Amino acid sequence: MDRSSEIADFLRTRRARIGPDAAGLPADGRTRRVPGLRREEAARLAGVSTEYYTRLEQGRATHPSPEVVDALARALRLDAAECQHLTDLFARQDGRHAPVAPQRVRQGLHLLLQTLDHVPAYVLGRRTDVLASNHLARALLTDFEALPVPRRNLARYYLLDPQARERAADWEQVARETVAMLRLEAGHCPQDRRLADLIGELTVHSAEFSTWWNDHHVLRRTHGAMHYWHPVVGDLHLSYESLQLPGDENQTLCVHMPEPDSPTAESLRILDSWDELPLPGTAVQTRTTGPDGR
Repeated sequence: MDRSSEIADFLRTRRARIGPDAAGLPADGRTRRVPGLRREEAARLAGVSTEYYTRLEQGRATHPSPEVVDALARALRLDAAECQHLTDLFARQDGRHAPVAPQRVRQGLHLLLQTLDHVPAYVLGRRTDVLASNHLARALLTDFEALPVPRRNLARYYLLDPQARERAADWEQVARETVAMLRLEAGHCPQDRRLADLIGELTVHSAEFSTWWNDHHVLRRTHGAMHYWHPVVGDLHLSYESLQLPGDENQTLCVHMPEPDSPTAESLRILDSWDELPLPGTAVQTRTTGPDGR
């Protein structure tokens, strides 16, 4: 990805979504040839000259001060993820894609996932890699641990696995948000070779990816609600919390929780009772415990 074009497209798409009325600018009677704010209006709101703003948007002013970046963020009404993305775009250095050291989940986190065995939980790493997951997370989505390591990726699952369109009841929203998570990651780690390969694969094999990628939306999922559908137990309504883990800022614990004593809570108990989740019309295999506790 070209740094200058990334900066230009991000600033252009952000100012295009803000109308002059919303920005508190008076009507000037001129015909608007672009959606949203003009460059000179964005510059005025940020307190910089139109010439300097144009240089910023064209990627020719490569090292704006933190004060200028903050002013741009306020003028364009960027949220926290967008502010971070803009900072990353201005701060990053061009260079060839390079390998990034593999991530490891420490033993304590594996134990934590086992402790959370009554709710779906997994650990996400860079580029939405699924680094570890518990039984219910694999039952809810897919058995990531049965996949080759390079394929254990949440974006790849949502965009390329046909099953994901059935499991995620709000698939388009979830998939679009996952692309926005990748956009944020790309701004932060522009030289990650595996991330570049993943983006290339999604571009080629997903019909929707390029459109959503070119929207330049960025997102950091922290909490919210998810609606899933499972072929055995039907609808599942879950709240989720995403917690950045101490000791590695690039690892996030994602936990999905039902309302207590709800139909979803009962459905999760049913899923948790099976070792192998059958499709409708097949035999149910329940989890059994032998004399040795296994």
